[in-house]
Amino acid sequence: MNEKTHLLVLDDEKNYLLVLEALLTDAGYTVTALNDPETGLAFLEESEVDVIVTDMKMPKITGREVLEQVKKNWPHIPVLIMTAFGSIESAVEVMKYGAFDYITKPFSNDELLLSVHNAAELSRMHRQYRVLRENLEERYGMHQIIGKSRAIRETLGMVDRAAPSRSTVLISGESGTGKELVARAIHFSSPRNKGPFVSVNCMALNPGVLESELFGHEKGSFTGAVAMRRGRFEQAGGGTLFLDEIGELTPELQVKLLRVLQERRFERVGGTEEVEVDIRIVAATNKNLQEEVEKGNFREDLFYRLNVVHIALPPLRERREDIPLLVAHFVDKLARENGVTPKTFTPEALDYMTGYEWPGNIRQLQNVVERCLVLVSGDTIRVDDLPPELRDEEAQLKSAVDLLPVQLDLADTLERIEAALIRRALVRADFVQVKAAELLAISKSLLQYKLKKYNITGH
Repeated sequence: MNEKTHLLVLDDEKNYLLVLEALLTDAGYTVTALNDPETGLAFLEESEVDVIVTDMKMPKITGREVLEQVKKNWPHIPVLIMTAFGSIESAVEVMKYGAFDYITKPFSNDELLLSVHNAAELSRMHRQYRVLRENLEERYGMHQIIGKSRAIRETLGMVDRAAPSRSTVLISGESGTGKELVARAIHFSSPRNKGPFVSVNCMALNPGVLESELFGHEKGSFTGAVAMRRGRFEQAGGGTLFLDEIGELTPELQVKLLRVLQERRFERVGGTEEVEVDIRIVAATNKNLQEEVEKGNFREDLFYRLNVVHIALPPLRERREDIPLLVAHFVDKLARENGVTPKTFTPEALDYMTGYEWPGNIRQLQNVVERCLVLVSGDTIRVDDLPPELRDEEAQLKSAVDLLPVQLDLADTLERIEAALIRRALVRADFVQVKAAELLAISKSLLQYKLKKYNITGH
């Protein structure tokens, strides 16, 4: 029983209505008692109600008609039906239309209170589920994919176009680029967003365990199988199944997955009965599946079944302009999660972070931000506070060079790099030429010569 549970009670017999209101109010519920079902349905349009208790036989609108309207417009609200004309037939009828319970007048107080209590618990679970669903949509919606670079805008465009369809999606990208986040964004932006999002890592389990995890098993199908168990395919019914590291599937499991994609049906391990499923498959891999097909490690027919819509996630080093935005996002998020005060990265520290190659991509960036938030005592995170690998100048230089094309005009490229470094130094020095020259370790006269050479405004 919960004092916050709001009950709507409908009964055209005023005496019964008074009795019910007193009984349920004394039990700790908030009660709205109405003797007109039309008024009751109008009340539902304006108010939050957790449980409805309604009489079956009423003028104008019957209890069954109230039930039908509630199931149509507010399907999460449990409805209890009361009637003085109890029979098995009428009980079956209202239960068929979705009534939570059926109570015959006259009823015992304990019987009614128990039924209301159970309905209130169901309503509470529905409410918690809705909150969880809203939190998941907030956490994994497309707006959680942070960035303004061209590469990430193209990715978001692909997600936006792919989400409404039922097409299978293949997401490729290096480890740590956010493949599961994109898969969840596809799910929560799709018509299937009220269904489950079920994830399984194909590399985390050995082939025997993975087969049972995906397809389920029948009781007695192997040692330890003491009961029938539904696999991830069944659990994802009506929603989305995310298969991460799909390139790690064994040839045998590739054949089984191909059949599911073709026929939308399968058999549990040890079973003979076919199970039909209504799911959308989103797969991800950090391998080049086309190369794996050429090597004979991955079935070509399965590759083409998976590769209906292909979304290639760029590594972080190819979207460096997004790094300051990602750092700001992680500072806010991780400070709240760890209960610490948000800190500020200096421009110099952000420069080092932007120049780093990030082999672990976004996941590594998040770990670095969290480490700095937890370990740095002040409010500002400086270059010296960064992990040693980020302060390695050789690594910084290699990272910058790796971004350049293999074929280039060396003299022209070096001049462009020199001009860019001079512009950056001027900005850092607030356009004070003496300070900019010091930053570049050259004389003021040489700096002025370079400014003239590259037609750079030195103020």
